[in-house]
Amino acid sequence: MEHSSRIQAGILLVAEPFMEDIHFRHSVVLLCHKTADGSFGFILNKPTGIKVSDALDDFPWEEYMLYEGGPVEKDTIHFISTRGDLIQNSKKISENVYWGGDFDSLKLLIDTKQITPNDVKFFIGYSGWDAGQIEDEVEQKSWILTEAKEEFVFLKDTGKIWRHVLLSLGDNFRFIANIPENPNLN
Repeated sequence: MEHSSRIQAGILLVAEPFMEDIHFRHSVVLLCHKTADGSFGFILNKPTGIKVSDALDDFPWEEYMLYEGGPVEKDTIHFISTRGDLIQNSKKISENVYWGGDFDSLKLLIDTKQITPNDVKFFIGYSGWDAGQIEDEVEQKSWILTEAKEEFVFLKDTGKIWRHVLLSLGDNFRFIANIPENPNLN
């Protein structure tokens, strides 16, 4: 199967181990939207150390963390969840993975404990590609493509996502999965 036909919402883009772009080194990106005009998604494994409640005045729950979604529009906050069945206007990306939706609806569900920190992930900014750009990067082997499984998308130990996704792809990726982010420290 040709790579470009596999590039669609609901896949993970796994950075090859020697990617030079510091924003994407050892990253795993959930692709949420793909059209002929371009694509966008969120980096799943780059925590910021900032709580959502510190970034938004009207968000009182302190147990929700912000992740680096990507280098584009760093003044925006986005979310994905496992509970798109409850959040108005959310879009299904893959099995049990939903993107966005009505933020007030989400806050009500958090307040009533119908949604917990295990059900939602928040991002500052996003990763974006112009028309044809992601196809070129995949063709240059900058990214490894795989299905966006809930177990990886919402893995709490974000430092292990890149390695776990690669190990799930089989023995051919075992060596790559063990390459440290900075090979000079090996």
